[in-house]
Amino acid sequence: MKNKPRKTVHSKSNPLKFNISEESKLMEFLMKKLDGISRNKVKNMLSNKVVSVDGQRATQFDFALQPGMVVEIGKPTAKERFRSPWLEIVYEDKYLLVINKKEGLLTNSRGKEKETAQGILNQYFIYTQQRCRAHTIHRLDRDTSGLMLFAKSKEVALMFEENWKNTVYDRRYVAVVCGEVREKDGLVASWLKEGRDFVTYSSPTDNGGKYAETYYETLMTYKGYSLLELELETGRKNQIRVHMADIGHPVVGDPKYGNGDNSLGRLCLHAYKLCFHHPLKKKDMEFETPFPAMFGRPFPI
Repeated sequence: MKNKPRKTVHSKSNPLKFNISEESKLMEFLMKKLDGISRNKVKNMLSNKVVSVDGQRATQFDFALQPGMVVEIGKPTAKERFRSPWLEIVYEDKYLLVINKKEGLLTNSRGKEKETAQGILNQYFIYTQQRCRAHTIHRLDRDTSGLMLFAKSKEVALMFEENWKNTVYDRRYVAVVCGEVREKDGLVASWLKEGRDFVTYSSPTDNGGKYAETYYETLMTYKGYSLLELELETGRKNQIRVHMADIGHPVVGDPKYGNGDNSLGRLCLHAYKLCFHHPLKKKDMEFETPFPAMFGRPFPI
C-alpha cells in the first residue's frame, strides 16, 4: 500500500511561501492566495506578526509587493508575541537588554509593588524560556520615561557598576521646563543629599551629600516654556529635577520639585539617548528614541 502524500504543515519551521510575480498590495495578495479569508483575519495576521516579506515581518496592509519578493506565512516567535503596555524591548542579546520605559512604571521595588520594569522583564524571561533574571544597571524615576539598561546576570551588572564612567559614555535627556531659559547652554553643579522626608536637597557647598553636575542646552523657548537637552556627568537620585528647580526652571509636571504646572499631564522628562561600550562584545552600542509627542505641544513645531 502506497503512503498517502503528507499535507503541507503551516508552522514556524515550515511556513507557507509565495513568490511574487506581479505588483500588488499585501492585503489584496493574501486575500487572493488564502481564498475565503476575511479582511479582519488578514489584519489580525499582520498585527500578530505572522507575515514576512523577504525575511522581514510585515504589518502594513498596504505594503507594496514587487516582482521577485517572497511572502511567507509562519508563526511569531515567543519574543514577538510578548507585549507589555509599559515597556518595549529595543535591543537584546544573551548578556543584556535595552528597553524603552513608559512614564508611571517603577524600575524595581523592594516593597509590594508588583508592576515594575524588572518584574515585567522577569516574566518575559519565563515566557521566552530563558534561564536568567533581570538585574538593574541604572534607574529612572517612576514618572520619567525612556531608555534603560538591564543585565541578564549579576556578573554583567557588576561590569557596568565597577567601571560606569568608562562604560556608559553618553546619556542624555530631554525635558520641558517652566519659563524661558535665556542661556543657550550651561552647567548646574551642587551637592545633593536626600533627607529623611525622601526629598533631595541641593547645596552649593558640601552638605555631606554627593557632588552632581548637569549640563543643559536650550533647544527651544516659547510663551513661558523651554525645551532642553540635558547631559549627566553624574547620576544622582532626582538630579535633573532638583537642578532645574535650582535655576528657577522646574520640569513641567514635577509634583515634588515643581511649581504646580502640570499642563501636559505628566512629568516632562525623557531619557532619549543611551550609549555604552559593550563589556563582552567589545563594541560601542548607541540607542536613541524619539521625543514624546506631547513635549512639542507648548511649541509651534
